[in-house]
Amino acid sequence: MDLTLLIPCLNEEKTLGQVIQEAKQFLEENQIDGEVLIADNGSTDKSVKIADNLGARVVEVKKKGYGSALREGTKEAKGKFVIMGDADMSYDFYHLKEIYDKLTEGYELVIGNRLNKNIEKGAMPFLHRYVGTPVISFIGNVKYGIGIQDFNSGLRGYQKDKLQALNLSYDGMEYATEMLIQAKKKNLKMTEVDIAFRKDKRDRKPHLRPFRDGARHLKVLMKG
Repeated sequence: MDLTLLIPCLNEEKTLGQVIQEAKQFLEENQIDGEVLIADNGSTDKSVKIADNLGARVVEVKKKGYGSALREGTKEAKGKFVIMGDADMSYDFYHLKEIYDKLTEGYELVIGNRLNKNIEKGAMPFLHRYVGTPVISFIGNVKYGIGIQDFNSGLRGYQKDKLQALNLSYDGMEYATEMLIQAKKKNLKMTEVDIAFRKDKRDRKPHLRPFRDGARHLKVLMKG
């Protein structure tokens, strides 16, 4: 199989169906041999049923955490390439062609940059956009010379075998920073493409905890 669209999930019944439909439409209209894979992290709502009804494949990930879900999802992916993204409608799964094209060109890790394109009003809190993400990205680029502007982006594409070879270990949101550091250390061919970023369409608070997760990102940056 060519491509797996990987979506981590924890109680996302309000938006998951729309995300899956966007993802499937992208695969169909671009005639890509691919799948939509839901890495479910213990949902107690209707998320799994929704995914099953829409023809997505579901893998159960018992160990809690964003990183755990993505790590296990990557392991179970059938595609040569994987594009990961959240289930809250903030990322547009219909417009993934530029990321996919970069992967087929030979790039091993492609980051979606939310900071250089249209960000829907209310999509990113002020502190995230102008303090948290820029500071983490600045530290990471100065210390490791990675050259990526948006360290915290959750929309990423990669070659499955190359990513698995990094042996990533973090279970939380800091998995995203660990991925970039280890990719740089292993000299993966990386690039960044501009993406749109939409407002979270859920009716509850996000799983992200800004200060706690920001501190974890910084810890990974310092440890390396």
